[in-house]
Amino acid sequence: MLNLYGIKNCDTVKKARRWLEEHGVEYQFHDFRQDGLDENLLTSWVKELGWETVVNKRSTTWRNLSDKEKEISTNTQAIKLLAANPTLIKRPITQNNKILLVGFKEVEFKNI
Repeated sequence: MLNLYGIKNCDTVKKARRWLEEHGVEYQFHDFRQDGLDENLLTSWVKELGWETVVNKRSTTWRNLSDKEKEISTNTQAIKLLAANPTLIKRPITQNNKILLVGFKEVEFKNI
């Protein structure tokens, strides 16, 4: 089963969901705000992709952080910051037992 993680009102998440539905791909949607975020899952994403890929430095949430909070130097710091501020996660994150994608690119989704 394909899992799509994000926030339901995010435009990029909407595009990804629409693409999956139009192409008949079954998926389960997990909304960070409504469903929460498992720290073990977050840890696995950061380990596999690196925190630099998972953290959305263009988000409003990032801009509202203090300079001290933005000084991330370890995966542990990033995981704690992302767990406390799930809207910092680049969206969507798409995962099954074989793939882990960040963002929505139609070319990548065709390979699912």
